[in-house]
Amino acid sequence: MLTYVTRFTVTAAFSCIATTVGAQTPGAAAPAAPVSVVVAKPTYTTIPLEIAVDRPAADVWARIGKYCAISEWLPIAKGCTMLSGVEGEVGSVRSIANEVLVGKSEFSYTYTQTPREGRPYNLYHGTLEVRPVTPKTSKIVYTLMYDNSMLPDDAAREKDKASRTAMFTGAINNMKILAEGGTLPPK
Repeated sequence: MLTYVTRFTVTAAFSCIATTVGAQTPGAAAPAAPVSVVVAKPTYTTIPLEIAVDRPAADVWARIGKYCAISEWLPIAKGCTMLSGVEGEVGSVRSIANEVLVGKSEFSYTYTQTPREGRPYNLYHGTLEVRPVTPKTSKIVYTLMYDNSMLPDDAAREKDKASRTAMFTGAINNMKILAEGGTLPPK
């Protein structure tokens, strides 16, 4: 038994040495350096949106506040499923951009998109909230925050923000329709 362990240990050691020496052979390609996802000089921007709703906050939240309800009111978010965790629990991950639920309250949640290999991380976060206004009315507040510094210039940043603003304005309009008992037109 002792001989086997010794032979195995010696064989494993030579294997590691051979692999290390082989990796340093002249003319061998060096492994690619990892690309950092860190952005050196971020410029954060926010998109705050809100819309009045003719329903109590609890009713609005019950209709539009589930974490995967996004697939109903955001046209590009089709087929949301939970990748891990439980619907509505902090730490759960939905299939839409692998977004992680990072915070919640009675009538709100905040999510983030995680870093991805080889792409600058823009720290994208969104908060969906329903605020009571009166006992019978409320408002939906949707706030996006992200770093737009990786875009080439001010014109590109303005175009990106306008595009996101239009998309999420459509989303809160859809949420209002649903919360007030209406139906959305077919996609």
